[in-house]
Amino acid sequence: MWIVTTIADGHRAGCLVGFGTQVGIEPRRFLTCLSKANHTYDVASRARYLAVHLLPAGARALAQLFGAETGSDIDKFEHCEWHEGPHSLPILDAAAGCFAGEILRHDDFGDHVGFLVAPTWAEAGSAEPPSMRYDEVEDVVPGHPA
Repeated sequence: MWIVTTIADGHRAGCLVGFGTQVGIEPRRFLTCLSKANHTYDVASRARYLAVHLLPAGARALAQLFGAETGSDIDKFEHCEWHEGPHSLPILDAAAGCFAGEILRHDDFGDHVGFLVAPTWAEAGSAEPPSMRYDEVEDVVPGHPA
């Protein structure tokens, strides 16, 4: 599982993401998909950059915050540890690893929009503990319907 964060027009946003994958080696590319109903989608659609955070196993509280709460109602960043990273992106301190990149394009896939990202910066965490998997968050009720 990943958390995507972004900033546009001075507004920070972030959400739990289950749809994401590497789509190129050279050049490096990553595709992450955001629900059109999600507050983060609104901000990301105006943004130039995204940060993609790999969640460590057991980071349930962070997954709950970014998956079940909506940025339409609260500032999620007031409830977690983070710092400003490259491109002024919010970087989550608890991530197992993170990369940031330029948004190259958007592709409409129905209820989700794919954001093609070209990584420009990365920070690797430790190999332990392993990353969070979907079965750890499958019961999180989304802040918005998909």
